[in-house]
Amino acid sequence: MEKLDVYTEKAIKMIMEYGPQLVLAIIVLLIGLSIIKSFTNILKKTLDSRKVDPTLTPFLINLFSWGLKILLLVSVASMVGIATASFVAVLGAAGLAIGLALQGSLGNFAGGVLILVFRPFVKGDFIEANGIEGIVDSIDIFATIVKTVDNKKVVLPNGPLAGGTIKNYTGHDYRRVDLAIGISYNDDIRSACKVLREMCSSHDLVVNEPEPPTAYVWEYGDSSINLTVRAWTKTENYWPVFWALNEQIKYTLDENNFSIPFPQRDVHMIKES
Repeated sequence: MEKLDVYTEKAIKMIMEYGPQLVLAIIVLLIGLSIIKSFTNILKKTLDSRKVDPTLTPFLINLFSWGLKILLLVSVASMVGIATASFVAVLGAAGLAIGLALQGSLGNFAGGVLILVFRPFVKGDFIEANGIEGIVDSIDIFATIVKTVDNKKVVLPNGPLAGGTIKNYTGHDYRRVDLAIGISYNDDIRSACKVLREMCSSHDLVVNEPEPPTAYVWEYGDSSINLTVRAWTKTENYWPVFWALNEQIKYTLDENNFSIPFPQRDVHMIKES
């Protein structure tokens, strides 16, 4: 009975000493969790209103929520007398070890965040990056999936992708079609350029903004005067216009009596006596 009385007395003493702190810590924990939930809902509404990429939104919300919860738990632990300095040191050491072990993955992770935030391309864009050309099929947090024109699936790690050069062919509403053709030195340059401009203007998918179709002398080649033909069209019509104009150039020049020369060489045979 004496031991029981001693234990009871110690228990009562601990409750009297740590009880108010424990109750206060529980209250702070509950209130803190409620506030974190409110902040998380506000962040979600803000991200949705700004049309942030759907892939990035859950990640940012979870990162924000868990970061605040960790800070709250550390604060509550210190309120009940738990030494948090060593706890924080252990967390820091563990974070450093995990960071070193997952260095490549964390680089891809950071690259994915940059891509989703700054949006150099979106799903459905035709891009060229790291020697790969194709349509963006999906953007994940660690890698971007690209489908090539011959229907191959290519996985591009986001780290090198975000740090390299990205060429987005469908990033704007309009693209310029550039074509090159050579005419004979005996042909009239001005007439040829005029005919080619009229040919481009007559195409239904060619537009006059941001610039009407043009045709100029590009260079004087060994066997021909090389012209450059330029016409603007909507991005989705680029390849139909490219193929159509590229084919029509030959017919147009033939109909207007312009010749397309090809390299020729005169070979002189010397007969030794």
